[in-house]
Amino acid sequence: MTSTSETSARPLRRDAARNRELLLAAARDVFARRGLEATLDDVAREAGVGVGTAYRHFANKHELASAVLDEVFATMSAHADAALADEDAWRGLVGFLESAMDLQSVNRGLREVLMSSTDPRNLQQLQDRLMEPFVALVERAQAAGEVRADVTMADFALLTVMLCAVADLTEGTAPTVWRRFLALLLPGLRPGGPSLPSDGLTAAQLTAATFTRCQRMSGGGPA
Repeated sequence: MTSTSETSARPLRRDAARNRELLLAAARDVFARRGLEATLDDVAREAGVGVGTAYRHFANKHELASAVLDEVFATMSAHADAALADEDAWRGLVGFLESAMDLQSVNRGLREVLMSSTDPRNLQQLQDRLMEPFVALVERAQAAGEVRADVTMADFALLTVMLCAVADLTEGTAPTVWRRFLALLLPGLRPGGPSLPSDGLTAAQLTAATFTRCQRMSGGGPA
């Protein structure tokens, strides 16, 4: 026999799960449009739930943004698997670059959250997760002689940053113009080009540079 307390608890659990999904759905839209300037209150309003409900599920907007980001990483991982299934290593890599930029170019919050952490350990984890899908694709393309051997994963990370800067600048005016600049950049990844004028960043240098920028943007305090 089911007790009264157990019976009354079940709808609350269902409501809690529903409210969480409403918040996540609203956050996808709000953060994509407004970036991290949006507050948890804004997301709660969009979701049609109380502010207290939002704070019971997420401590702050960064925690909610991270939950949304987890979904994006899962999508990127699926795209990477599809790209690896392409027998043409170069086509698979370029296809993945395009799909990753498709996600980032229309999502201001996704672009910003990767640059918002003032915790270097968390920042390193975010960078590792972002770059993980690239690794197998780049290594395969290099092994096939389709990508120059002196290109590093940090180069790909910064290439993405460059394209996201274009997306930021042209948002609302020419939202797909980043594709033009990707087309300009791709030949430079191919073997046979001129020697690169300087060494690429190491993973540690990339993390340090990004962390310094995070601190500068936040005024040295927590994001």
